Amino acid sequence: MTEETITEILPPIRHWPALDLSGTDFDPVLTELMREGPVTRIQLPNGEGWAWLVTRYDDVRMVTNDPRFSREAVMDQPVTRLAPHFIPERGAVGFLDPPDHTRLRRTVAAALTSKGVERVREKSRTMLEELVDELVQDGPPADLTATVLTPFPIAVICELMGVPAADRHVMHTWTQLILSSAHGKQVSEKAKKEMGAYFGDLIGLREGSTGEDVASLLGAAVGRGEVTLDEAVGLAVLLQIGGEAVTNNSGQMFYLLLTRPDLADLLRTDPSIRPRAIDELLRYIPHRNAVGLSRIALEDVGIRGVRIRAGDPVYVSYLAANRDPDVFPFPETIDFTRSPNPHVSFGFGPHYCPGGMLARLESELLVDALLDRLPGLRLAVPADQVPFKKGALIRGPEALPVTW
Repeated sequence: MTEETITEILPPIRHWPALDLSGTDFDPVLTELMREGPVTRIQLPNGEGWAWLVTRYDDVRMVTNDPRFSREAVMDQPVTRLAPHFIPERGAVGFLDPPDHTRLRRTVAAALTSKGVERVREKSRTMLEELVDELVQDGPPADLTATVLTPFPIAVICELMGVPAADRHVMHTWTQLILSSAHGKQVSEKAKKEMGAYFGDLIGLREGSTGEDVASLLGAAVGRGEVTLDEAVGLAVLLQIGGEAVTNNSGQMFYLLLTRPDLADLLRTDPSIRPRAIDELLRYIPHRNAVGLSRIALEDVGIRGVRIRAGDPVYVSYLAANRDPDVFPFPETIDFTRSPNPHVSFGFGPHYCPGGMLARLESELLVDALLDRLPGLRLAVPADQVPFKKGALIRGPEALPVTW
């Protein structure tokens, strides 16, 4: 693209409030922004100034995979944002650029590949079976979120991390305090410090370890001098917190299946379509509110005829990319036969979610266990009475009342 074709007329700044959306409704503000153009300008409820928003699939993949857009630079620049508390830590993996980011991610890669995740499949299946046994034994009605969808991902991520079962409860408590904006910044900070201190001890004890869990891999990497203990702790905290995202994703997934019995029936009738169906549900479900972390342009870059100047903050919307009609025909339709399905629900580029394989495994196990063992599973209240989280960055039901 030549310099002459790059426009200098800035699009208007659109205010994007923090909406408390229920169900799997798509954000109406994001719908308008997508309609307005491939590159728009937004102002979020917190932080300062405005930022570019990129919504088309190809552009989202370009920005997230292009070294001209930096996560590290966000540390030194106030940016408009959704989160009321912004607690980035210098050296944290989410705010690193390659090669440091690559070096840190490499230390735990073995635990998060398909082979690493397979290592915990049977243990995960057994833990899930026990939870469903208890659910069946106690009888309906029940809150699926409290009985299965919360304890299961905690048990699985703790297993993968090498956190003893006795410490699962405290890990969950810390995660909730870190993720919720309701308790204030000090409470979030304190919980993060406590979790960090816990992992500091756990990793420190495993410096010569040959174990395959994340804490052992990090301990061994610290012992070899590949990463510092602080870097290892930051990564462990991020993975532990991320592990609980499955609760919200699967909560939305089951809300969708229980409000669309035709879809649940398809999955019961033909189990062979389940892996592909889960990918389609992952594409369709709006996992989060607004947008996540921004990037800063390190030099002038042209996107679709718009000049992004050096120093400008840029957000991408993976939710919008997953609804790009050029890549996903009839994007508003849930189509279990959709193939290929190159959705970006786990992100893209160097910051691609390391737990993507694990999340898929957990979703498959949950669909198998709950649909097969509870053929009559249905909502115990009208769909519009299912309470959804308010004031949260990640979307999901607060409770999922079911009967069978």
